[in-house]
Amino acid sequence: MASPIQTKMILCDHAVADPSGKVHMLGAGWSVTGTPTAPQAVAVLIKIPWDRANQKILMKLELSDADGHPVSIDTARGLQVVEAGAVFEVGRPAGMAPGSMIDASFALNIPPMPLPPGRYQWRLTVGDHEEFESFEVRRRPPS
Repeated sequence: MASPIQTKMILCDHAVADPSGKVHMLGAGWSVTGTPTAPQAVAVLIKIPWDRANQKILMKLELSDADGHPVSIDTARGLQVVEAGAVFEVGRPAGMAPGSMIDASFALNIPPMPLPPGRYQWRLTVGDHEEFESFEVRRRPPS
């Protein structure tokens, strides 16, 4: 059986992942926003076990509502589910000790979304590992 993948998901205002596995974030750690939402990002820090290097790993990030249903928004191409996916592979650096974890990262920057007030949840699936991060959308007070 393969060793488990570890992930950490952080909601922030903006994020950039670099090739070394680091994520640079601004406005990290929020859980409440208004509607329409401000630009936001989902930063994902991933630790890949040594024995899972050089293997293709499926990753999927999905936004769901409080009832667990996928969230769709109207776009220029019609109604679209808010999700992203990728297949990635990390190499094992030469000389790395068996059992070491290999850093990988991912950042998805998201434009403002017209979400109705309520609870939402990002669901991240990396290989056989799942993680969830919730946030609340509130009405913006009148100006």
